Amino acid sequence: MTLTFLGIESSCDDSAAAVVRTAVAGGVPRILSSVVAGQTGLHAAFGGIVPEIAARAHAETLDHCVEAALTDADVGLRDLDGIAVTAGPGLIGGVMAGVMLAKGLAAGTGLPLVGVNHLAGHALTPRLTDAVAFPYLMLLVSGGHCQFLLVQGPDAFTRLGGTIDDAPGEAFDKVAKLLGLGQPGGPAVEAEAAHGDPTRVPLPRPLLDRAGCDLSFSGLKTAVLRARDTAVVRAGGLTRADRADICASFQAAVAEVLAEKTRRALEAAPVPLLTVAGGVAANATIRAALAAQADTAGVRFLAPPLALCTDNGAIIAWAGIERFRLGQRDGMDLAARPRWPLDQGAAPMLGTGKRGAKA
Repeated sequence: MTLTFLGIESSCDDSAAAVVRTAVAGGVPRILSSVVAGQTGLHAAFGGIVPEIAARAHAETLDHCVEAALTDADVGLRDLDGIAVTAGPGLIGGVMAGVMLAKGLAAGTGLPLVGVNHLAGHALTPRLTDAVAFPYLMLLVSGGHCQFLLVQGPDAFTRLGGTIDDAPGEAFDKVAKLLGLGQPGGPAVEAEAAHGDPTRVPLPRPLLDRAGCDLSFSGLKTAVLRARDTAVVRAGGLTRADRADICASFQAAVAEVLAEKTRRALEAAPVPLLTVAGGVAANATIRAALAAQADTAGVRFLAPPLALCTDNGAIIAWAGIERFRLGQRDGMDLAARPRWPLDQGAAPMLGTGKRGAKA
């Protein structure tokens, strides 16, 4: 007996759909298909993601992604056991586009509907790729989020710490913009850093003088701005060498902070496995720093394939299967949520408001 789920993802600027199948009794799941339609070209001229443009693109593209995912998997809607969809957190227009499509498919087919927290999709990725057991420590690092999570079950997450301001991915994007590099900023900064000296530009390591696992990247971004301005004054412009050195030094600072905070998180939650997920997990320097920290601590380190680090439908399908196995279903009243903390009992790190805690 198997479970086959369609996953739909539209929380930011990637429209995605995938089909995942697993044995009911367990085992390593199979990703039968994964289709991702990016929007980089639509936002390039604006130096960042424009929510209204992203939402319209999702509305125009998601159904094509679903059709392609079903075709690639060689399954039809009648072959599915359920539909999973990102119901938050994220840019609300995009989340709504995905939720409405999933509701329509569920209503038309009678299939169960499962709303998924996008962050849970990333946090449960190691179980999709390697069928690991609970508990484990997850460092979730992406464009909008950064937090250490003790993952104890499909819906049991304890936050040990996180960013009090910018997420690392956001900092990478802002640094890329400051230095005249392209977007998305993570790959652009990493490529430039490969040509630079990571020790040449002195940059701060925020919050290393404060106990605990919380992080901060806003001040590091400001330090990059000052380093850029100093280089411009000195050379009469930003030279390629200076830009590469600033990128390398910034990347090294982020990696060092994440590694040290990971050490503290492992001390607070001594588990046999350290995992990482999210778009920033694709950065080779950061991966290497985390792997080294895990080796020092004597724990296993697991990072997902690069294609599963960034947003995709497969991780949503799998998180939907995990919830489905717990007997969790959603009705046609499933709401799109711009904010949705994984650890519901933790105090908000970035404030709160009418729409709930940000993180």
